[in-house]
Amino acid sequence: MPDVVNTEQAQAWNGSEGSHWARNQDRWNAVNEGFNEPLLDAAGIAGDHRVLDVGCGSGQTTRLAALRAPRGHALGLDLSGPMLAEARARVERDGIANASFVQGDAQVHPFEEGAFDAAVSRYGVMFFADPVAAFGNVGRALRPGGLLAFVCPADAALNGWVTAMTSLRDFLPVGDYGRPGLPGMFSLAAPDRIRGILTAAGFTSISVDQVQVYGTWGQGAEDAAAFLLGTGPGRHLMEQAGAAARTRARRALTDHLRAHETADGTVRLRSTSWLVTACRSSSPSDRP
Repeated sequence: MPDVVNTEQAQAWNGSEGSHWARNQDRWNAVNEGFNEPLLDAAGIAGDHRVLDVGCGSGQTTRLAALRAPRGHALGLDLSGPMLAEARARVERDGIANASFVQGDAQVHPFEEGAFDAAVSRYGVMFFADPVAAFGNVGRALRPGGLLAFVCPADAALNGWVTAMTSLRDFLPVGDYGRPGLPGMFSLAAPDRIRGILTAAGFTSISVDQVQVYGTWGQGAEDAAAFLLGTGPGRHLMEQAGAAARTRARRALTDHLRAHETADGTVRLRSTSWLVTACRSSSPSDRP
């Protein structure tokens, strides 16, 4: 993969983490797809728009963007080879001719300047090694006045999966899931940080609004617990504990999730995120 500076994330998403997400793309979409409509509505995608999907993963949002712009095109960009292989297979299966994918690092990928009307991302922008450089590069890929819209996690305490995992402190070295870090899941949890980064990257008209949805994490508490503990963070915690602690943690997590089972047995957890929109400046002098 050419032009990569975010090497740590590239290794993760082309290793076990990327393979996990590729294998479980339908499950992750069930968790996060409640954000699709608010995200794509905010981006105003329609007609002949050219759309860039940053951190597209296995491509659900790219496919939906392409369907909203039948005379346009949607390009998905991601670091992960395994996830992009699934994305390409899905567009071929679904016969979506106006969507394509490229492997690359948003911070340095050589986009054509002004090539896109809109850029979107569902949970794909929290892991940049240099967020100002990455958003600046995405901004240059937008036409003047082009719109950026993305979803990123808000306060960790307002996310049900975090509450579920932190309930295991007696058994696993959970630590502080909510502490912002770079790069990390909650690196953009503070609205002032988002505004500061986007302003430095040359964006204007920045809006940060809270959106809450409920995602499906499994069919029954045992299934949902196994899925959560099989994620990258879950595996990391379990690997640091002994066999007895792992057994107790799995039992405790299952008990916790039973309270979130619906009438049909599915486990639904609340996700709270920021829906962010911003415009590329029309003046070249305002861009980094």
